[in-house]
Amino acid sequence: MTYQRILILILLTIAGLPEAFSQVSLGKTETGRASYYSTRFHGKKTSFGEVHKASELSAAHRTYPYNTMLEVTNLDNDKKVIVRVNDRGPYSKNRLVDISKEAAKQLGMLSQGVGNVSIKVVGMEGMVLLDKNEEIDPKSGRIVYLNKE
Repeated sequence: MTYQRILILILLTIAGLPEAFSQVSLGKTETGRASYYSTRFHGKKTSFGEVHKASELSAAHRTYPYNTMLEVTNLDNDKKVIVRVNDRGPYSKNRLVDISKEAAKQLGMLSQGVGNVSIKVVGMEGMVLLDKNEEIDPKSGRIVYLNKE
């Protein structure tokens, strides 16, 4: 093979893997509708290769890189939870994100099934970056705002 053909092959390979090189800005916020995974997905593999567990705080997003940490806020009751992107979806065009059943429970969305949410990028590679006045409650996974006077 010639040098040019090898270079073209490399470029085509890289172009076929856009999510491997995708970036997302910390603090980026989107609003839309969220739904949660049906119980039939419990125990099935995600597109990231992990086993989906309804009891974990995880999410599916179409474009954010895997391991992006999102703060999901239910706009109807202002409850918040942090989830980790480990799957692709949702496949419904009118939905922004799919979340695990546990995340939906903490957001108060179980009875509705679908809710109005905002999502904010708060970390990457499984790590959450917090402001000075914030910490994460280890039991719930929620951001707790500290009163610093």
